[in-house]
Amino acid sequence: MDVQIEDLIRERAALLGDGVPYALKVLIGQLADDPDRGRPASFPLGRVVLIDGETFEDCPALVVHYIREPERVQIVAVRPSPPEAPPGGDRHHDRSQGPRDEGADEAVVVRQVEDAWGRIAAWLAAHAPASHAALRPGLGGEAVEAFGWGLGVRIPAELRALWRLVAGDDGVGWAGCLPGNTALMSLEQAGGHYRERMRGLVPVREGEDARWRASWIPVISRDVRDRTSGLYLDVESGFLGRWSRYRDDEHLEERDTLLTYLEDMADMLHSPALAVRDAPGLLDGALVWRSGLDPAQDGVWRPLAG
Repeated sequence: MDVQIEDLIRERAALLGDGVPYALKVLIGQLADDPDRGRPASFPLGRVVLIDGETFEDCPALVVHYIREPERVQIVAVRPSPPEAPPGGDRHHDRSQGPRDEGADEAVVVRQVEDAWGRIAAWLAAHAPASHAALRPGLGGEAVEAFGWGLGVRIPAELRALWRLVAGDDGVGWAGCLPGNTALMSLEQAGGHYRERMRGLVPVREGEDARWRASWIPVISRDVRDRTSGLYLDVESGFLGRWSRYRDDEHLEERDTLLTYLEDMADMLHSPALAVRDAPGLLDGALVWRSGLDPAQDGVWRPLAG
């Protein structure tokens, strides 16, 4: 049986301990002989196998996710086995670190995202049918989980909830429906951009900050086809941040979570007179924001009233 693992996953796994590369080498040999040794996972063709940290020197206990196909095995994620919760309940959570993404808090976040996006989608369907029609249908939870395992990153509850509702924006004339006419990225776009950044494949221009952290998940791009800038979600802090190949949009930086970003957009659509970050308007059945408006369209663009 052919057992494969991407170099990026292998390199990141090696950072978990000096003994991890050898432990993976042993596991790959075991999977080649017995590709069904793990237990079934929740994503299609997925299986999970554990590596006992006590078996290998300088190697923590690991959880390895892989896809079992007829002719090959593809390892898609290697993670430390999570520690058990202390007896008597909850771990301490420092709320200054951002929103919490576990247990009961996760269910609350999911409901809040569903409510915020529901307000946005309902407004688009009623007032901007072209923009509404450009939205991609949501994906099942297993597809979103598999995406996260493929990157080796746990997707936060709010982003999982959003992608289950809407899986990207194909735009109207390349413009997305989010503030600034930016576009929600599909899983394929987000995953491709993430891998390019992690591997250093994105060209670096003079003055550009080339850093990219493993915890940054790209979510929103400049428009449907332009990914020279956009917003990422930092899975460690829970806040959105901006990436850019240029130094032309620092004034747009905000300490938003994805939830507050969506709630603010919904508020601007339903109460445009109170909008302070951007001005929503309509153009040929599409939602178009003033900050991303082509000057040639200014005469036919209609700002929202109310």
